[in-house]
Amino acid sequence: MSLPAAGQRVQAALEAHGLDVRIREFPTSTRTAADAAASIGCTVAQIAKSLVFRGERTGRAILVVASGANRVDEARLGAVVQEPIGRADAAFVRERTGYAIGGVPPVAHSEPPIVVIDEDLLGLEEIWAAAGTPNAVFRLTPAELVAITGGQVARIT
Repeated sequence: MSLPAAGQRVQAALEAHGLDVRIREFPTSTRTAADAAASIGCTVAQIAKSLVFRGERTGRAILVVASGANRVDEARLGAVVQEPIGRADAAFVRERTGYAIGGVPPVAHSEPPIVVIDEDLLGLEEIWAAAGTPNAVFRLTPAELVAITGGQVARIT
C-alpha cells in the first residue's frame, strides 16, 4: 500500500511511538464519525474524532479527541485548558496541524497542540482515529491514544 504523504507522516509518528498499527484506506469517505463508523463497521462511539479549537488568549491550537457519539461542551473545554476557546477555521486547522478538516490525526502535527481527550473514550476496548486524509484511519486502544498524544483526559461533553 502506498500512503499519501500525510498518511506517511502519521505512520512514521505511530512507529516512533512504538505502535505496530496499520493505516487503513477506504474508497469511501471517513471524514465524519458516521461515515467512518459505516466504513469500518464499528460504532460511532468508537470513532476518536479530532477537533481543533483555538485558544482565545494564546492563539494556540487545542486538539480535542472525542468520541464520535459526543458533542464537545466548549465551556467545559475552556475550563480544562484555562482560557476561553474559539472555533478554528479550515485555514487555522491546516496551518497548525498540517492536515485538512476531516483527516486530522491525533499525532504528527505541524505545531504541537494542547491535547484534551474525552474521558468517554477510555471506556472502550478499541477506537479508530483519522490518519491524515479524509479516507484513512487506524485502530488503537484508548491507553495508546493517551500515551502517544500526552493528552489530558477530561470530561468535556
